[in-house]
Order: sequence, then C-alpha cells, then structure tokens
Amino acid sequence: MGKLISRRVFNRSILAATGGAISAPAIFTSPARAAEFTIRFAHNAPVGFPTHIRAQQAAERIKQATGGRVNLLIFPNNQLGSDPEMLSQVRSGAIQMYALPGLLAQSIVPDAGIHCLAFSFKSYDDLWPAIDGPLGAFIRASMDKIGIKTFATPLDNGFRQITSRDKPIFTPADLAGFKIRTAPSPIIISIFEHLGAATTTVSIKETYAALQTKLVDGEENPLPTIDAFKFYEVQKNCALTNHVWDGFWFCVNPAYWEKLPPDLQHVVESNMNEAAKQQRQDLALFNESVAKKLAAAGLKMNQPDIGAFRQKLRESGFYDKWRKSFSEQGWTALEQAVGKLG
Repeated sequence: MGKLISRRVFNRSILAATGGAISAPAIFTSPARAAEFTIRFAHNAPVGFPTHIRAQQAAERIKQATGGRVNLLIFPNNQLGSDPEMLSQVRSGAIQMYALPGLLAQSIVPDAGIHCLAFSFKSYDDLWPAIDGPLGAFIRASMDKIGIKTFATPLDNGFRQITSRDKPIFTPADLAGFKIRTAPSPIIISIFEHLGAATTTVSIKETYAALQTKLVDGEENPLPTIDAFKFYEVQKNCALTNHVWDGFWFCVNPAYWEKLPPDLQHVVESNMNEAAKQQRQDLALFNESVAKKLAAAGLKMNQPDIGAFRQKLRESGFYDKWRKSFSEQGWTALEQAVGKLG
C-alpha cells in the first residue's frame, strides 16, 4: 500500500538528484555495552530509499546521544511482514515502532486517513502547514484513542497523478468510461467511480502488462512509481492532479514507550522527526528530477482543471458520502485547513 519503489535504480537516481547529500546506509557497530532499550523499527521502503537511509542516520544519532542506552534496529522492505501485519505487531508490542501509512490507519480509525480525501491539497505549500499543524495534531489524537502513539512529523509518500494512453485528462468528462487501475483503497476507488471512471485493482506488478495489452486505459500513482515501473513506456500523458496525498507516521507501542525515561523519549522522538524532515527534502528533490526524466522520455505533462474535479465530486455525492465516514470534528479540522469541500 505504501511501497513506492523496489528497483535498484532508485538508489542511484535519488543520490544524483540530491547531489550526493545523503550517503549510502552505513554499517554501524554494536555499542560496547548491551543497550538498555532496543527498539525494533519496521517499514516497507527499500534500503536505498530515503526513508531507510534517514532512519539509519537517526539510529546512529540516537545511539550516540544516549551513550548506547537505546539501540534502534531497523527492518526495511517488509522484512517483518505485510503492512497490516506490521501494524498488528506494533499494536501487540511484538515490534516497538512502525512507519504507518495513513491509508492503512484509516482502516482502523477513519479519522486517521482524513487527509487522503480527494483534492484536499493543491500542493505541498498547502499540505505541510496543515499536516504539521492542527490537522496533523487531530490525526495523531485520533490514533492515540486506539492505542497508537505517533510522532509529530510524518514522512512523505507523495501526491498521486493520473496517466493515460490515448487522450490527456483535463476535466472529469475525460474520465467518463475511462478504464483505470487504482490502488486497492476504498477511498481512491470511490474517487474514480464518482468521477465516472471504470476502476480495477490489478496488482502493481501486473499494471504494466495491463496497460500494454489495453486491459486498462491508465493508472494513478506518484511520479516515482510511474518512473520505477516504467509506465511511461506504455502511456503518453500524465495529468498532474495531486488528487490524493499520503504519508507515513512514526508510531510506537504505548506500553513500551512509557518504559523509556523522558530524556530518552525526547532523544528518540526528536531524531525521528528530524529524519522525516530530511526525507521530505530528499523526496522533493527526487520528484523534480523524475518529472524532468519522464518528460524527456516522452510523457506529456498537463495541468488539469482541479476546480472542475472538485465540483464533479460534489455533484456526484462523493464528499457527502465520505463525510459520514469521518467525525464532525475531523471534517471541521480538514475544512479549516483546506476550505469547504462538500
């Protein structure tokens, strides 16, 4: 659900895009004495992805700042199971920390995914003040209620865009009868159904073949995914819709967290929040780089009429339907951040 890229080429691309600002993961030696606290941290990103690299750097800072009292052990690339399995593990205490996608959190507590509502944010300029401000605080509080402690600064997982084979997508009318592969998320499927498209949820690994054989007309994903899976080879157009954004929240098992003295809690949380800020910068640079690469490869980018898409969703009842899935407090928090939706 959250995994963007699984190809080795990403590691080379991100290093080039950032001018070498992040180094390859270092191999750290164990502290001279056994750690008092070991935090098993699991996530779904590949080892070459900024999520993992920045987490490893944070782990070293934490070890040094605590004099080896805290050891952050990192398990990337779904080593400890699928995302639902890792979420179950952090809730049970089998692992202590997990990078939780908002779309997955929504399956347990709806308000945790309210930021995934269609066309809520036009750009990162609109997004980060809300996610790092009152809306993000509300989302974290909603997860606290079900026993998931989250840190203040989430990682970036990118905005989603629409690619098409034959015609560019400018308005909702262009999606009428359009066969599109979507992520297997109820809210994303609902978006495109309300826009008049015909949705299917073939696996990400089968999407290239589905596009190539014209089983579907297009797909929707963040730009790095479009690049990594080479969808540009079988698609001609890319509408920069930014229709959904999602991120990863650093979440910890509350019972374990309470065992850490306050000074160690501060060291861990502040360093993981710093890792998230660095990861956001890395991904922003890479998004710029990959957009240029896709354009050079022949994928034609266009800016659609976002207002028309919002209006179509209002008229088709999308916002009214999903408003019932969220609390009034959550809906109010979202509209205070982005303006009136329904």
